[in-house]
Amino acid sequence: MPRSIHSTQPPLRFIPLRFNRLILQITQWLLPILLRFRTRPWLPAGIVNIEAKNTEVLAELYQQFQSGKIRFLIAFRHPEVEDPLCMLYLLSRIVPKVARQQGIKLKYRVHSYFLYDRGMTLWAGDWLGKLFSRIGGVPVRRGRRLDRKAIQTARELFANGKFPIAVAPEGGTNGLSSIVSPLEPGVSQMGFWCVEDLQKANRSETVVIVPIAIQYRYAEPPWSKLDWLLSKLETDSGLPIQEIAQGDQEQIYYERICRLAEYLITEMEEFYRRFYHQDIPKTISTDESTNSNQILIDRLHHLMNIALQVAEEYFGLQSQGTFIDRCRRLEEAGWNYIYREDLADINTLSPLKRGLADWIAEEADLRMRHMRLVESFVAVTATYIQEQSTAERFAEIALLMFDMLSRIKDTTLPGRPRLGWKEAQITVGEPISVTERLASSQGDRHAVRQAMSDLTKDLQVALQKMIS
Repeated sequence: MPRSIHSTQPPLRFIPLRFNRLILQITQWLLPILLRFRTRPWLPAGIVNIEAKNTEVLAELYQQFQSGKIRFLIAFRHPEVEDPLCMLYLLSRIVPKVARQQGIKLKYRVHSYFLYDRGMTLWAGDWLGKLFSRIGGVPVRRGRRLDRKAIQTARELFANGKFPIAVAPEGGTNGLSSIVSPLEPGVSQMGFWCVEDLQKANRSETVVIVPIAIQYRYAEPPWSKLDWLLSKLETDSGLPIQEIAQGDQEQIYYERICRLAEYLITEMEEFYRRFYHQDIPKTISTDESTNSNQILIDRLHHLMNIALQVAEEYFGLQSQGTFIDRCRRLEEAGWNYIYREDLADINTLSPLKRGLADWIAEEADLRMRHMRLVESFVAVTATYIQEQSTAERFAEIALLMFDMLSRIKDTTLPGRPRLGWKEAQITVGEPISVTERLASSQGDRHAVRQAMSDLTKDLQVALQKMIS
């Protein structure tokens, strides 16, 4: 993960696509190893099994794609960093196997181009961008209103590429397998662009979007590792470690997580109240019927709003939109202060100008940390654990707290602790025709905008249903 930035940096250049079939084959061959030991070769806690449902739907779509009948986009859930590896496994191993079993003839290798966050190379290293460019990746700046090169490349690949294209419509991970974050409108926009591009070229292919959900579960409930993690979080927070007593196991872990969450929120409220002079009430007036969980979530959301405002005031941004929208704008604003496109060559600056540029970059990095804290909790709800008190959900919330504490106490964000072997469940949904939706709008601009909005909503519903 990225270290603290103390100096201005060269601009973040677009990484052009340099697809290499050999590099792709090597990556696919290494997949089982990467899935098991992605971050810590000595730690037995990766993905040990991947199952897929309705894969024949995807196999048939690839057959139609390779026959020139359709163009399609894969819109996949993105709860964890392992998702791209699972998707690559689905396409390279499971789909070809199912196609053979179902007698579905495919002409060539099953693969997809994909969009990825340009910021990934900042914490992983430049090697990741080079690898992604050779296996079909297109980098995109998430906070930019118009990332021209990324949009042009993705649009060209969608309409004319040898493979379909895959996009995570949530725009980033939320760490929760059972909650879909609000979708960004880019996927729907790309679908409508593709239909328009095909019509201009007098081509008859149908354009569809296929939703794919990914969920994770532990092969064995990691209760002992979860106890260790919560004890570590309690120690790092300054709380006495709560010993495990006899009784209902789920209730005990639930109480520990609520206790830790309440303490962390209280500490952060005091932090912003004292050092950033924010008006945070020490008590929140609520209706008598409001339960303690909802009160905690209300305090969390109020705190998240304050944290974003602290950063927005520095960058001169308006506090508009969802938490995710605001995080994206802050990320782009911070990058504009750090990765200076307005400076032709930072090495030719005078000592005065270089010093000022470094000063601004360092301060921008510090202000962006407020936003990074918020990013971890954008999808958390008051009832997430209560709905299903499973080891998976306890672990997900505890790991989000680990991310928060790591960002505060360390100069780098260490890799998450692995609590045990995981299994992935991938579900392929029914394709959604974009061509039909554009046709029904009859070219009216207002109707087209409404059709895109409806498509985004329907895609959200489809993804949520598959993981509920």
